[in-house]
Amino acid sequence: MNTATENNASAPALKSYVDTSSNVSMEELLNTETKNDFATDTIVHGTIVEKRQDGALVDIGYKAEGFIPAIEFRNWEEVKVGDEVDVFLEEIENEQNMPGISLQKANFIKSWQKITSEYGEGSIIKGVMKHRVKGGIIIDLNGVEAFLPGSQIDIGPVKNMDDFLGKEYDFKILKINQDRRNIVVSRRELLEESRKDRRASLLKEMQVGQIRKGVVKNITDFGAFIDLGGVDGLLHITDMSWGRIAHPNEMLEIGQEIEVMILDIDYDKERVSLGLKQKTKNPWDDVEKKYAVGSTVKGRVVNIMPYGAFVEIEQGVEGLIHVSEMSWTKRVTKAGDVVSVGEIVEAVVLDIDKEGKKISLGLRQKTRNPWEVLAEKYPVGSRIKGKVRNMTSYGAFVEIENDIDGMIHVSDMSWTRKINNPNEVLKVGDEVEAVILDIDPQQQRISLGLKQTEVDPWANIEEIYKIGDVVKGKVTKITAFGAFIELSHKIDGLVHISQISKDRVEKVKDKLSLGQEIEARVIKIDKEERRIGLSIKALEEDFNEADLKAAGEEVSAALKPGEALGDMSQLIGNSLDNLDVVKNS
Repeated sequence: MNTATENNASAPALKSYVDTSSNVSMEELLNTETKNDFATDTIVHGTIVEKRQDGALVDIGYKAEGFIPAIEFRNWEEVKVGDEVDVFLEEIENEQNMPGISLQKANFIKSWQKITSEYGEGSIIKGVMKHRVKGGIIIDLNGVEAFLPGSQIDIGPVKNMDDFLGKEYDFKILKINQDRRNIVVSRRELLEESRKDRRASLLKEMQVGQIRKGVVKNITDFGAFIDLGGVDGLLHITDMSWGRIAHPNEMLEIGQEIEVMILDIDYDKERVSLGLKQKTKNPWDDVEKKYAVGSTVKGRVVNIMPYGAFVEIEQGVEGLIHVSEMSWTKRVTKAGDVVSVGEIVEAVVLDIDKEGKKISLGLRQKTRNPWEVLAEKYPVGSRIKGKVRNMTSYGAFVEIENDIDGMIHVSDMSWTRKINNPNEVLKVGDEVEAVILDIDPQQQRISLGLKQTEVDPWANIEEIYKIGDVVKGKVTKITAFGAFIELSHKIDGLVHISQISKDRVEKVKDKLSLGQEIEARVIKIDKEERRIGLSIKALEEDFNEADLKAAGEEVSAALKPGEALGDMSQLIGNSLDNLDVVKNS
């Protein structure tokens, strides 16, 4: 349309209403009248009079047409001349002397008015996911854009918002701000409301003992949550298997479809407890019949602890092999030193606690107790030969065979000497001959005797020594009260300080020294106390039988009855040594 022609054509029609006496020109009057008929920020009706490549000219009844870009039309391809449209008048004349109009704003205002008049907060409205923005998605509500926060898209976390773009959904209007003309919507609330209705309906359908299908929704350390089609149930780890599992992911994975049994329903809290193992019979019900005490079973090692190994005999039934039941002869401190996870082992059933769901197994019981075999092979009194493998303060351990040791206590090392420490007689690595004194297969103890390999010289001491006999020996120990002399048959005799010389002796060391060979006369034999008293001064010719008796009584009086000479000599000898150290310092 030619705007100038149109203006000129309309001018005569206006002239009949103009006062000729007025000084106002026709053009001014035309412009004034035309402008007064229009108001900005309003919606006006128009007609498309020309369609161009980049947009359309719209006649709104003004002296010039307005222009609308093609992008503002929803279906530009279908637009044609003659179509009527409502547009928003932004300005009466722009820089191009044309009215500034907008189709989008007019559509928005009409849509906004329609939505806000027909829908309020809490209403349900359809919309299309348009595009992503920071924090959520813009929704097209038939011309009005609304904001859908990311937290309101779905019930659970959304991994990829792009999966929702271009799709139409129902939304709940959460907030309408008239001043800012924005709307906030939620899809999640509708889903939760729908799910709540389905949950209530589903809970009514459920019954304890039912088997229902579900999908593993989430896995935790204590169990798994199963979606039963609108209701989540908890499958606790203890209800997954009759056997032992360390973590639920050993049996389940997210997204897996499984069948579970309803164990309990809390209608008030809408909680459902589920079971997986309850679908099968409890294997512990028949465990006593299937695995009698004393029978041999085969199983796989499924777990190892420091104190033992757990063996799966069948699905849901495990037994424990304690470290104490792994070897007859070796001291096992760690079960992992004997067996490993995954290993197939044979064991003997030792005990069954059906209520506690415990089975005690023995690995060593697969072979005969070697201690019992040894007791048959070496009855008490038998002689064995072995090597000293270990020493303690109270005895020496000698290997007999098959890693079985017997112990020689210090009290069984010598008939004649008081042994305070076994290293006085033996050392590690020595080959020794010993006598079996006792074997206790249950306690796994063998007592050995070293002195029992020889005849006790004190048994017939009266045949070896008599009062008045002159004997020879070596000084082996010096104490404050005398000197110990090693005689034949490894018997020690004591020369009391009073029996060294007729003259008074202040210190034994002044007259005798270690290793010195001496002669003495036997003056006392106490078979019960295993003591032999010696006298050097009794060697003199004028020493008669009465003198021998008196000397023996004198020595007996000097020693406490029942006190071992070895203990006495060690105690006094140490005290004497300490005194010498003090004097010499």
